[in-house]
Amino acid sequence: MVETKQPDRVGVSIRAASKAYGSFQALDKVSLEVAAGEFVSILGPSGSGKTTFLGILGGFVQPTSGSIWLGERDITSEPPHRRDIGIVFQNYALFPHMSVAENITFPLRARRLPKSSWPSKLQGALDMVELTGYDDRRIHELSGGQRQRVALARAIIFEPRLILMDEPLSALDKQLRESMQIELKRLHRKLDATIIYVTHDQREALTMSDRVAIMNKGKFVQVDTPEQLHDRPADSFVARFVGEATLLPVERKSNDSVQLGDTVLRTSHPVPANRPLHLVVHSEKLVVADGSEPAGSNRLTGTVTETLYQGESIRVFLKLLSGSDLSLRLPSNHTGRLQLKRPGDPITVALHPDDTILVPEAS
Repeated sequence: MVETKQPDRVGVSIRAASKAYGSFQALDKVSLEVAAGEFVSILGPSGSGKTTFLGILGGFVQPTSGSIWLGERDITSEPPHRRDIGIVFQNYALFPHMSVAENITFPLRARRLPKSSWPSKLQGALDMVELTGYDDRRIHELSGGQRQRVALARAIIFEPRLILMDEPLSALDKQLRESMQIELKRLHRKLDATIIYVTHDQREALTMSDRVAIMNKGKFVQVDTPEQLHDRPADSFVARFVGEATLLPVERKSNDSVQLGDTVLRTSHPVPANRPLHLVVHSEKLVVADGSEPAGSNRLTGTVTETLYQGESIRVFLKLLSGSDLSLRLPSNHTGRLQLKRPGDPITVALHPDDTILVPEAS
């Protein structure tokens, strides 16, 4: 196997970058430090500023203000071909009239690198994405996953110091998409390169990233590890956007308790002083209260309204005595089915104080 040379590890610094289109502020003084070798995903709804942010990094969009640094180099005004950045586009942007080898080596031709270096670089890139022997294939002969690998090989063949990915898995079916997420994590470990990945799929971002930057209305709302984002959201926007959560309005009683209707809930975390305040209930954190739950767990009582079988789990919807709607997930195994109740049955669920999360309303 021919090994590709590892690129020099380098971080990226986005400093107060803004972009306005007339009166519309697409980006509003966003700053982000990405460490060398880090995999950071930019996650947000449509229109949040993700595409503009990636365009500024790639050099396709010029910021209205602010700067972009690649290591110690200010690349704010440099054109895309001088930035030493590999890019994987959403539609792969492969040339249908070229072979796999011609597509992958295109960046070498564009940079006028010596042809004598092409064979070893091509073989190294093919090995890296496990497409050895596909050199002469045409693009129409490849599956969706193979085309994605060609696009990756083209992005890494010239040993870029930074790789940008713009929703490269969005065109794949669910099974292949999940498989390619694991492949991309493996490739990132092999390359040890800095990767910035744009997606609207929160599960994809949580699966693949060292950190995730949540974007909304042209700003970063929270930048954190996947676990912190999911379990310690900064506000109601992040809580609603990351994970399968229901937000219930509650009243603060003390530093470690809140009130939901007539029920007082204890939490292991400091209760924000902000108002309004929401209880964040993830469906997978709730359990059926049958006496086996940990002592001190919060208990909520209601009635089952609907059950949905979803393969690996069963989602149970319920209405609390307070009138609020909730859902929990039971495994679809024998134990889960024993706990399953019918619509109309009373049910009590338990929520551990560690999983009792409170957030302020997003500004």
